[in-house]
Order: sequence, then structure tokens, then C-alpha cells
Amino acid sequence: MSGNGGAATTAEENGSMMRVIRVGTRKSQLARIQTDTVVAMLKTLYPGIQFEIIAMSTTGDKILDTALSKIGEKSLFTKELENALEKNEVDLVVHSLKDVPTILPPGFTIGAICKRENPCDAVVFHPKFIGKTLETLPEKSAVGTSSLRRVAQLQRKFPHLEFKSIRGNLNTRLRKLDELQEFSAIILAVAGLQRMGWQNRVGQILHPEECMYAVGQGALAVEVRAKDQDILDLVGVLHDPETLLRCIAERAFLRHLEGGCSVPVAVHTVMKDGQLYLTGGVWSLDGSDSMQETMQATIQVPVQQEDGPEDDPQLVGITARNIPRGAQLAAENLGISLASLLLNKGAKNILDVARQLNDVR
Repeated sequence: MSGNGGAATTAEENGSMMRVIRVGTRKSQLARIQTDTVVAMLKTLYPGIQFEIIAMSTTGDKILDTALSKIGEKSLFTKELENALEKNEVDLVVHSLKDVPTILPPGFTIGAICKRENPCDAVVFHPKFIGKTLETLPEKSAVGTSSLRRVAQLQRKFPHLEFKSIRGNLNTRLRKLDELQEFSAIILAVAGLQRMGWQNRVGQILHPEECMYAVGQGALAVEVRAKDQDILDLVGVLHDPETLLRCIAERAFLRHLEGGCSVPVAVHTVMKDGQLYLTGGVWSLDGSDSMQETMQATIQVPVQQEDGPEDDPQLVGITARNIPRGAQLAAENLGISLASLLLNKGAKNILDVARQLNDVR
């Protein structure tokens, strides 16, 4: 049973009782693939445990006629899953980390961040534009994306293009691209396309100098009940140290800016030779006003190591007891310092105006 009397149960197999861990996920094909990936890792580590996957729809899955940035709910893709966690209907849930707010509701924590896939964005072209790039698309071509971050960065670089909102899961967006003749291209995360096995649809990868990515993009997060030490120990071994530290810095940057999906904020992190480099930027909605800076901190990627107990082990919603606390704090401080630098240079005004304009659009 789970440490706090949670949803973990037992099932009989071959005459012996097996522990059952219930795993919550969204219903989309990509969400199921991501959850299956995490469960496969857990099964390898814990062959004596049975994992049961429970799929459910979230607010973000149900509201498909409104841009995400206009809905106003911070936990669009996590709230229903957290409700199931709270009711002990599941023991852990798998998210795309970029969907998880930097402040979690009381009682929850991210217990694992798995090794990150490519965090960049990709352009998928309509079949008649295969071989093109954003630069070589015809004048007034419509490019679909639901992200303010992408539009703000790309609109200035490619003024001949028209960026239009597109919603739905990956299957739906690709179908709209291929069948409706409404879009010349759409922009999606490389990681999602790779996980779906659709690498062949990637027509152009947008590198960070062209379009920085969303905080946490490309990484999977496992959310659990914060006091369920048994489950925390179980999933904690999935933490990838480098991904964890990069994402702590990114999430601390976003939290200190008080950003979210209603304002264009983007990042780029690199870990090299014991240095963590964090580039962060903010943009006006049309990209005409922007500000970005880079800072670095010395952080050795740690070997896993037990730290002593902490009163509040969470940093930006993440619990990682098996990664040295000093490295985590250094990553968090880097994110806070970069956000403070931008705020001191006037980033708050850019973000405030972006929020106000997004509210009235």
C-alpha cells in the first residue's frame, strides 16, 4: 500500500498478490505514449509491481474553440488529474512539464523529471510546401500555432507570414494542416512529433537563436501527493540530474517573472563544463518590444546522493531528495537572478502590456 493509505492496491496474479500502482494520464494519443514511456521505465525498475493506467479528459482538452492564453486557467491540462490524485483514485500522474504551473496546489509535488527530449520547436509544412522553410513560404502564407511565445518571436523575423491560432491535439492539428487547405504550415514541439513517431513530418527545426522554447518543453514530469513518501521514493529514481537542474532554473525564471501562457516568455538552457547557462526573454505580443539576457552559474551535474530531510524540500514545485540540495538551489538562484535582471531593465512593463492586450483581444 502507498505510504499514506493512497490508491495503491493489490491484485492477484499467478496465485500471488501484486501491488498495483494507478497512473493518471490525459486521453490524447501523445499523452498515452508519454505515460506508457514512464510506466515502461518503472516496470523495468520494479518488475514486482503492476501499473494500471487511468485516462481522463482535462479542461484544456475540452475547450477547443479558444486560444489557451485567453482561457485564464493556469492548470488547464493538470487540474482534473490533480483532483484524481487528491481523491486517491490514482497514485501518480504523468504530464508534459511545460503544462505544469510553477506553483502547484498544496499537497502536490513533481516527484520526477525524466530525461529531456529535444526542447525546440519544429515547422510541419502542408504537403504542397514540402522543401520550403518559413523564410521561403509565399507572401501571406498562414502558419498555425496556439502559442503567444512563438508568434511574438517569429512575427518580427518573418513579417511576410500570417500567424493564426490552431487548437487540438497533435492528430487534430496535422489533420487540419493536411486536409483543410487553411494553413501552409504549423509549428509544434519537436519532442511531441518524435514521441508520436512522426519525425518525417519535421520540415524545419527552429533553433533557439530563431525561436527560444517554452519553460520545461521536451521534459516529462511525474506528479504525486507531496506526503506520499513511498511513491516519492518509487518515482524519484527517474530524475535526470541535468534535465532537473535546467528545468529548475527555467521554472524559477518564469515564476519570478510571474509569467504564464498569457504572456510571451521563452528560455534556452545549456549545461557545459560545470556551468549552467540560462538565456531568458520576454516579448510584446507582436514582438516589436523585447528583452533577453543570458546568465550562468557554476553547477556540477551531480551523481545521485541522499540529502538529509528538509522541512520543505520543494523548489518550484519539484521534490528531488536524491539530487544534492546545493545544486538545486544554485539552479533556482540562477533563474531568479536572470528574472530580476530583466525586471530591473523594464521587463515588467512589457509583460503588463502584453497581459492587458491579450485580455482585450
